[in-house]
Amino acid sequence: MTIKPIQKIIFGSPGTGKSYMIDNVIIPHELGINEESVNRGNVIKAVFHPEYTHGDFMGKLLPITRDKDVEYRFYEGHFLKAIAKAYKNILSSYDNKGEKISDPDNVVLVIDEINRGNSSAIFGSVFQLLDRDVEGWSSYNTNVNGVMFDSLYSLIGGTYYKNNDKYKYILAPFDTSGGVLLETLNNKVKPILNFDLVNRNIKIPPNLSIIATMNTSDSSIYYMDTAFKRRWDWEFIDIDSNRVKADGTAFSNRKEWNDFIKNLNDFIKSNHKSIRGIEDKQIGNYFIQGSPVTNSEIQSKVMFFIWDSVFSRDKAPLRDLLQLGNDSLVTFGDFAKHVVVFIEAINNRNV
Repeated sequence: MTIKPIQKIIFGSPGTGKSYMIDNVIIPHELGINEESVNRGNVIKAVFHPEYTHGDFMGKLLPITRDKDVEYRFYEGHFLKAIAKAYKNILSSYDNKGEKISDPDNVVLVIDEINRGNSSAIFGSVFQLLDRDVEGWSSYNTNVNGVMFDSLYSLIGGTYYKNNDKYKYILAPFDTSGGVLLETLNNKVKPILNFDLVNRNIKIPPNLSIIATMNTSDSSIYYMDTAFKRRWDWEFIDIDSNRVKADGTAFSNRKEWNDFIKNLNDFIKSNHKSIRGIEDKQIGNYFIQGSPVTNSEIQSKVMFFIWDSVFSRDKAPLRDLLQLGNDSLVTFGDFAKHVVVFIEAINNRNV
């Protein structure tokens, strides 16, 4: 099933049903991952906490003792398992001639309590993969070396052996019998997976979604920097367990969006006295990609960034912009419901 990947942090007060919504609404209905698909390993779950490391996320070597001898075994992390499963599902959708025969099954990595671990350290170089293009692939690749890449290749079904001083590689559905040279296999696999066997580069594929939860009351456990936060969509769940998600289109083309961003940055700069670190608090044109730009995207990405990162200390400029009283803008939920008014107020400031 071809569905635009979800890369979202769902946040709200404790006990508002964030995990329940993921399991019972988003996974089955928005990603089309049914119980049979779940049983095939298409849902991988992790829980971040202060002791959770990059090794837990990607994979790590751990010693084991056998007959008094110490050996080392590589244990795959949650992300490595998820991306490998997504790759494998894509391969399964092609025949041995390289012809696509079906849509690949979707895979989702669910991260509970994403801010209870040091996200920047946990993601490491994977952070670079979180930028997605309009087709859902990572906009950039990252290099994975050593035993971690070998494990990833093995997880997607790949093997190799040595023959006459040369290594032969086997990967279904390509060359499943005698094997081929690495460069030959790479020429067949790379256009399909964006998976470079020679240079050991990977990208997140469009059939892999990443959904995380966060309690707003825990937002200060570990600091999330602006660059990390902007790579996610954000969705607020209010105290009544309702999804705060506006309908409709905000901007039908990129020019309208670019004009809005210019006006928004003018508004931000005009309130620099209320902002700490003004240089990285403005928004670029690629903060949201593609068109049309929906009200929901403005709400979840732009307004949350404005609320949480730009005017985190002083909400007075936002109250003044929306012409609201002091008690009318207490929570992000209060702010988010004014998405249409927010857009109009920004665009009308200089009219």
